[in-house]
Amino acid sequence: MCVLGLGLIGGSLMRAASAAGREVFGYNRSVDGVRGARDDGFDASTDVTEVLQRAAAAQALVVLAVPMPALATMLHHVAATAPDCPLTDVTSVKVAVLQAVREHGLLARFVGGHPMTGTAHSGWTAGDATLFVDAPWVLGVDDHVDEHVWAEVMHLALDCGSFVVPARSDQHDAAAAVISHLPHLLAEALATTAADVPLAFSLAAGSFRDGTRVAATAPDLVRAMCEANAGPLASSLDTAIELLSRARDHLATRDSVAELVESGHAARTRYDGFDRPQILTTSIGEEGWREQLAAAGRAGGVIRSALPVRDSRG
Repeated sequence: MCVLGLGLIGGSLMRAASAAGREVFGYNRSVDGVRGARDDGFDASTDVTEVLQRAAAAQALVVLAVPMPALATMLHHVAATAPDCPLTDVTSVKVAVLQAVREHGLLARFVGGHPMTGTAHSGWTAGDATLFVDAPWVLGVDDHVDEHVWAEVMHLALDCGSFVVPARSDQHDAAAAVISHLPHLLAEALATTAADVPLAFSLAAGSFRDGTRVAATAPDLVRAMCEANAGPLASSLDTAIELLSRARDHLATRDSVAELVESGHAARTRYDGFDRPQILTTSIGEEGWREQLAAAGRAGGVIRSALPVRDSRG
């Protein structure tokens, strides 16, 4: 396996895949990142062409783990050097990545991926081999997806300790907008609002800490993920702004904010008790398998053990 980008996610993936017994090597632009990886006993290089030539010779699974702004450049390198390798990514948006992959002529061997995990830290030193354990790992089931590449990425996610959530790219982005990208903007707004209030930081405790945790994420990474998912995120912002505006209007007239508080409490209670049934009956490659998995994923279904793969390419 070849990992392109050895930051928090890519570096954790290199560690987790190696711990699972996989042969893994990788590229990182930063000399310090490569030096850190080598010092920890991993096979890393700053020469992207050399790394991709090695991947092409081995027909290795190539994992794009670079920030969204660097994606086009990396896809150019892949297209030039290892265009026939199976390809996946770990980016937090899927439609924009899918379009970029299509523009570089790499769609036939590509399966979009997104491990739903992370911390506010970055770089090789932030990596953790256990980062993916018990975390959802989204795998795209768009119409173009090859079942053999999909199965290969499924096995990678399972080897790293994740459970797989199948989803179409546009549906992933709509969901990620509300459970990942919107929380980032809300955290930034909360931190900014508190910064203007004397005494606020002196009094701040658990609620403020939890509500602003992701505001510690590097600003360029937050900007990249939010701006790449602008349409769905804008719609989610509209909904949140409407709810908050209604609560503000109620407070201005000395009315109750019970509507928002109670609906939020009910939604959180539903989340705490949300069931993720295991997907067991679909065979990868059978007729309609992509649609079956997309429907199961929308209903909360997950894959915790590898599904069988049929020989046909239906």
